[in-house]
Amino acid sequence: MRALHLNPAAGVLPAASLLASVLLWHLLATYKPHLGLVTFANAPSPREVWEAGQALVQSPKLLFHLGHSLYRVFAGFAAAAIAGIALGLAIGRFGWARGTLLPPLEVLRPIPAVAWIPLSVLLFPSSEASMMFITFVGALFPILLATIHGVEGVDARLIASARSLGARRWRVFAEVVVPGAAPAIVTGLAIGMGTCWFCLVTAEMISGQFGIGYYTWESYTLQNYANIVVGMLLIGVLGMGSSALIRALGRLAMPWQGATR
Repeated sequence: MRALHLNPAAGVLPAASLLASVLLWHLLATYKPHLGLVTFANAPSPREVWEAGQALVQSPKLLFHLGHSLYRVFAGFAAAAIAGIALGLAIGRFGWARGTLLPPLEVLRPIPAVAWIPLSVLLFPSSEASMMFITFVGALFPILLATIHGVEGVDARLIASARSLGARRWRVFAEVVVPGAAPAIVTGLAIGMGTCWFCLVTAEMISGQFGIGYYTWESYTLQNYANIVVGMLLIGVLGMGSSALIRALGRLAMPWQGATR
């Protein structure tokens, strides 16, 4: 077992970077400069945002909006993970799947998730289902491409060795190809989670009535500028935490990755 070495100085640079960012924000909000293309006349100060955040934490609205957003994100992400990994493994490994499945997916891939919103409203009977579909679309293609890349990157010598030892086709697939592609799949899942949050907020702003994205948009319409930043920061923290959780689970599932470093 590797010894865990903690470096107290490792957290100094990130903390200093965050502190410098908050200081710059404070200066811009205090002096409200007009830089031609952009103005900070209405920018809330860090203190105003902190007070707005405290008010939201003490309000029942936080759990209400948060619960709806988390449900939509994880439902869409789970469906995208299943579909993206299954399709990616098939396309990356089997020629028939690459020839039949990849062309239509390549046509759909460049379409932004936002462009799917009007069609999803028509396709699904409820706005809830349409928003989950948007998060599904946003996460699907990063997971799909990462899985294909992971399968294609598996060392051919490992596959040849397994075959020379008598492993059958499906055993090679399950015990060599899938573990070999796992690191790339985890990377795709982390990227997909980030795009999930991006697409969810966009969908909630357009057709939602609850959720963090709707809360942020509603704050804009009510001119509660501090609440806008609270919503943005909350989305950022949730997105970062979700991606970090996936990477941590990936490290637990792949202990050999840490052992090779």
